[in-house]
Amino acid sequence: MSATARARGLVLVVEDEPAIADVIRLNLVNAGYGVHVENSGDTALDAVRRFKPAAIILDVGLPGIDGVEICRRLRAAEDWTPVLFVTARDDEVDRVVGLELGADDYVTKPFSPRELVARVTGVLRRVNGTPDAAPRTLGGLTVDTTQRRVFHGDQELTLTATEFDLLAYLIRRPGRVVTREQLLSEVWGYSAVAGTRTVDVHIAQLRAKLGAASPIRTVRGVGYSAE
Repeated sequence: MSATARARGLVLVVEDEPAIADVIRLNLVNAGYGVHVENSGDTALDAVRRFKPAAIILDVGLPGIDGVEICRRLRAAEDWTPVLFVTARDDEVDRVVGLELGADDYVTKPFSPRELVARVTGVLRRVNGTPDAAPRTLGGLTVDTTQRRVFHGDQELTLTATEFDLLAYLIRRPGRVVTREQLLSEVWGYSAVAGTRTVDVHIAQLRAKLGAASPIRTVRGVGYSAE
């Protein structure tokens, strides 16, 4: 059942367990979001096309097409709607695969509904936040925070919302070493209890997309810097 999108935008929840879906829906509605729920992967892609959600909460273990494949198909179609994976499996491999596919965040069951809502809010705040007045440049990269676009020379690069925010955060602080814990707090909006491996996976994906133009340097035992 679809709900009229509220001021904070519509969130598509794809979850096959009705009790969990209902808890997520109630907490999102209480936070001011519109919500549409689908209970299978087979109907999720059509719902994305119909509702054009601001964000997607996507269970990994869905009947039919699973959450990983849904995310893969969205990114292959150049749809970069923020995706937050939810899974019952607390497996590092699953988490890494999800992030490598272009997911913006990842939580495991059981989870705090308030934390999940906070993570949705954090992603959307970054996407819709107040941009810098002028593009930032470093080496051959230009980061336009007004339009959330990245260029290497004349070539535009496609990044997820989180990859963009990581790059923008580092490029605003050229030469400064930033710890993984700082990145989790400032970019994701939550503490290091979530695990700094998330940062490393996103940095690896970001470097792969930037290629030789990547300004990101690893400072062993500390974190990262852009130079």
